[in-house]
Amino acid sequence: MLFDRRLFLAGSLASMVAAGALGGAPVAFAAARKDVIVGIRLEPPHLDPTAGAAAAIGEVVYANLFEGLTRIDRNGAVKPALAESWTISEDGKTYVFKLRAGAAFHDGSPFDAGVVKFNLDRARAPDSVNPQKTLFSAIEAVDVVDPATVKVSLKQPTGGFLFGLGWPAAVMLSPATAADAKTKPVGTGPFRFVGWAKGSSVELARADKHWGAPVKLDKIVFKVIGDSSASFAALMAGDIDAFPIYPAPENLDQFRADPRFKVVVGNTEGKTILALNNGRKPFDDIRVRRALSHAIDRKTVIDGAMFGIGKPIGSHFAPQDPGYVDLTGKYPHDVAKAKALLKEAGVAEGTKLRLVLPPPDYARRGGQIIASQLKAVGLEVEIVPMEWAQWLSDVFKGKNYDMTIISHVEPLDLDIYARDDYYFDYKSPAYKAIYAELAATADQGKRVELYKKAQEQIAEDAVNVFLFLLPKSGVWSADLQGLWENAPIPANDLTEVSWKG
Repeated sequence: MLFDRRLFLAGSLASMVAAGALGGAPVAFAAARKDVIVGIRLEPPHLDPTAGAAAAIGEVVYANLFEGLTRIDRNGAVKPALAESWTISEDGKTYVFKLRAGAAFHDGSPFDAGVVKFNLDRARAPDSVNPQKTLFSAIEAVDVVDPATVKVSLKQPTGGFLFGLGWPAAVMLSPATAADAKTKPVGTGPFRFVGWAKGSSVELARADKHWGAPVKLDKIVFKVIGDSSASFAALMAGDIDAFPIYPAPENLDQFRADPRFKVVVGNTEGKTILALNNGRKPFDDIRVRRALSHAIDRKTVIDGAMFGIGKPIGSHFAPQDPGYVDLTGKYPHDVAKAKALLKEAGVAEGTKLRLVLPPPDYARRGGQIIASQLKAVGLEVEIVPMEWAQWLSDVFKGKNYDMTIISHVEPLDLDIYARDDYYFDYKSPAYKAIYAELAATADQGKRVELYKKAQEQIAEDAVNVFLFLLPKSGVWSADLQGLWENAPIPANDLTEVSWKG
């Protein structure tokens, strides 16, 4: 049986003292470890969250290496970060941020109001490649009041502005190093970049100086393990200490039975969907999209792809968020209804469709089940596995797909349905009007009502087939503490992690 070497050594020393083997001399037990090796399923395409949509980027660098004006904590709440405080005008259109004293980039360059202006202007510029550019679209002007104070003027009140500033896409980069941030990231966080062995691991180390509370770890290694069986073997062998988003739910009971491990199943914001290319035939016909919604049995998908772990959803919204509406009954599983809608839309039996599947197991397993369910209503599905980089290029950027399965892990990301150029290719004036009102509303009660209207409109239009909320199934050493149980934002925040000792 494999064992934990640290526990063995500690126990051996204690036995030696009890037996007098060390002549009664005091024994200094080994100090708690200062390093951690964390498993991640997908390698990030690069390390700049302001220039790429892949959640894997934020899972490495958010809060660890890069920081924003605000941050999202483990409970999903907005907290001060590089802005220690702020004031908001009565009309909700002017934010004045007081910046954190002593904050600096890892290369020694200062963090000040000029840096904030550079980053916010860069994110909202016409040529911006920021993956969440709409977060900054309400900004009218950014003004430097003094080195420690910055004023942001908005075109209209924006209820989610502070929340948006806490996303990975809103982190602060140094103007001098921003161009190289994809491969040589320089941030203000408690950990600095050490190196990236492509295809293997990313290493961070404790920064020499940081404005915040001292972190307990000296070194972090994010190890890329793309295969589920390899993930299991690495944990069992002690090659990694934690897999915060463990990819193989079928192994959880085995880990639960092993006292070396802790298993925590929490929530993410991962709305897992069968995404449809609304701009491509036959999905430009709402009857076809509704037919697919009736053809898919969510429970079968959850049982087969996730071994029963996952909450069903009926629109693009996480059940734990305020304003959630249970729309899972809008399109009950009904093969006859699906066939009738397809026939009404003129879709011939045997019509061939391509289902593009990125690497995660939920997509690959779910794809097989969904292909079988669509065959039952007369559709022939070609399954096309793709690696992550190709999926981002062909599907997310190029819209070269019929259907795909993916989890959207950004919180409250209803804005994507209001983007004409988004890969769903959904264009709805009615939805845009709802979202525009939501974006301009600061009152939380009104926002909740608008969240409901937005969910109902998306479901009514059957933009995608909404499947389930991706759970956060974490497995880590029983001696490790401080990891997040839930994932309100795509991140592996290790700033509070330490070893018992």
